[in-house]
Amino acid sequence: MACIVMKFGGSSVADLEKLRHVAGMIAAVKSRGFDVAVVVSAMGKTTDKLVSMAREISDNPPRREMDMLLSTGERITMALLSMALNAKGLAAVSLTGSQAGIITNDRHTDAQVIEVRPFRVQDELARGKVVIVGGFQGVSYKRDITTLGRGGSDTTAVALAAALDAERCEIYSDVDGVYSTDPALVDEARHLPELSYPVMQEMSTSGAKVLNAHAVQFAKQKQIAVYARSTFGTGRQTVIRRFSPGALLGVVAVVSQRRVALVRIEARDALATFKQAAAVLEKEQVPIKEVNAIEARQGRSGSKVSFVVAGSDVYGWEKIRSGLEERFGDAIAFEEGLAAVSLIGEGLMRNNTTLLRTLALLERNGIRIAGVATTSFRISILVAEERLEDTVKLCHRRWISG
Repeated sequence: MACIVMKFGGSSVADLEKLRHVAGMIAAVKSRGFDVAVVVSAMGKTTDKLVSMAREISDNPPRREMDMLLSTGERITMALLSMALNAKGLAAVSLTGSQAGIITNDRHTDAQVIEVRPFRVQDELARGKVVIVGGFQGVSYKRDITTLGRGGSDTTAVALAAALDAERCEIYSDVDGVYSTDPALVDEARHLPELSYPVMQEMSTSGAKVLNAHAVQFAKQKQIAVYARSTFGTGRQTVIRRFSPGALLGVVAVVSQRRVALVRIEARDALATFKQAAAVLEKEQVPIKEVNAIEARQGRSGSKVSFVVAGSDVYGWEKIRSGLEERFGDAIAFEEGLAAVSLIGEGLMRNNTTLLRTLALLERNGIRIAGVATTSFRISILVAEERLEDTVKLCHRRWISG
């Protein structure tokens, strides 16, 4: 029997009425003859409330204990949803991430899924039950509870779909798919009916909130089509799947990310200093990107390295930054109060036209550019955070809405 994995985000299960609505959606899919595995997030703002409680106890709570705390949110949802389905006469069973066989590395609060052993899930599906799995969580090979970071329930869903060889993975939230930019910033934001894996991954990495970047990577590796839909139904959706090379060219989205820090290292041997700083950041589980190294010209002393940290995604960033400043002194400098605005699409760097015209557009409008980085699918520009909205609107109007 074909299997469908359905994932419901926190807004979709925010209260008991919405849980009952979701139970009805699941029952409708099951009635069409599918095996159904469901992945759920914590209800509403439960995770934020748990984080707030932890911060009232300690300014810097241990990561392991944060995982133990935060993993409880999804457990509440999965048990209540199982009860709702059983009340409808539909056999259902709830499983934690560890019970479902979600195996991770031993990083706490930002673990990576390394393997899925879905034997218990398969057994329960074979018995005709709907299986409800708590998202966002797993168990490390050391048998500690781990969490997958913000948006980790998406990763749970796609990883489970891959392990079950599911027909598709459906991601439900309070929006009806992916838009060309944040509709809260730009009224002319366009709904995108379909996207390629690389474009969606770049969007997620650059700040789009609809789908987790690690989830897209899983989907790409296993060629699983992902359907992003609204729980409360407009009939529209975005399908993320494989496209033929060159099928969609040009800018398709403008994505932004707040609280970005540009870190600069200048020293006689900046690369050696960077390696030491990077080791500290790795120990603190801080991802870095856009690394740029410039060695001194022959006969001159000193070299430079720069990189970017998204502070909004980092646990305890202020304390980590202070530790780096204390250790490396004047050799390291942080420019904060920045935002990254990224143009996303296929073939953006086949020539320099898009980059040059965008830089000229921002300069004409008095927007200072603090940094630029490019890939085949992305052009990212660092600007002052107070100019983020202006930058997004200008870029969207120039390249998408006309």
